[in-house]
Order: sequence, then structure tokens, then C-alpha cells
Amino acid sequence: VNDKLCGLFGMARRAGALSLGTEAAAEAVKKKKAFAVFLASDIVARTEKEFRFLCKEDIPVCRLTYSGDEISAAVGKRTGIIAVCDKGFAKHALQLSGFVNEGRYTI
Repeated sequence: VNDKLCGLFGMARRAGALSLGTEAAAEAVKKKKAFAVFLASDIVARTEKEFRFLCKEDIPVCRLTYSGDEISAAVGKRTGIIAVCDKGFAKHALQLSGFVNEGRYTI
């Protein structure tokens, strides 16, 4: 997968601005370090529901059109869940993903 969003995820990973995987992403959300959470298209509905509940209205949760394999290739680690722990990367990723802000989130 070669596009801007995957490139951004790769750059954020190299910068240490991502928490990858279910447990690490959930921990980042609980510790209020995450600014956005991105889910692969093939993540099960239960996991998505858990993250939407965990993030409430405070942190945007965005389901991507990319599969877990495509996301894994972009970040260099097997994962289907990404918590972005940098405000700038999160804002840019939300814009690139086409996430509609709706004025609820201030990033």
C-alpha cells in the first residue's frame, strides 16, 4: 500500500508516536496519551465497540478501508489498531482518512 495515510503512519511509527495493537492502544487511551484511534477494516465489530466505548466522545475512532495486513505493512508490525499519540500526526491522519470532524473534537 503506497499512499499518504500509510506513509504518515510509517513516519509516525519511526517518530515513536504510535501505540500499536489492542492492549497498547487501550493503554494509551486510558492514560490520555492518544489523540486518535484508527482501526483496520477487518477488525471485529466487538473490538470496534470496545474502543468506541473506551474513547467515548473524547477521542475520534476511525475505521479505515485498509486491512490489518495493509496497515501492518505500513508500520512494520503486525497490527490492526493504531493509537496516534501525537497531536500533529493525529490531526493530519484524520484529515487524510476523510474523517468528518463535525466540530466534536478539538485536536
